[in-house]
Amino acid sequence: MEVFIKTFDVQMEVKNNGMELEVRSSDGSKQLGDCYVTKTGLTWCTGRTRRGNGIKISWDDLSLILESTAAKNAAVKAAKAV
Repeated sequence: MEVFIKTFDVQMEVKNNGMELEVRSSDGSKQLGDCYVTKTGLTWCTGRTRRGNGIKISWDDLSLILESTAAKNAAVKAAKAV
């Protein structure tokens, strides 16, 4: 997996515009998506999806999913079943 910072509009803390991470396959040939990090949470955009059409998750929801291995595994299992 390759991850690049595409834009870096951050000084000391993440502001409203946040930052954009470009996520590519291990060999760098395919763009898997973009992850936008803001002070309100994350937005995942698969492939070349626009930011407004991405999937948003708040920091509270992300922390609930990642607080335990069981919760994370259940979330991954549910995502793979879709």
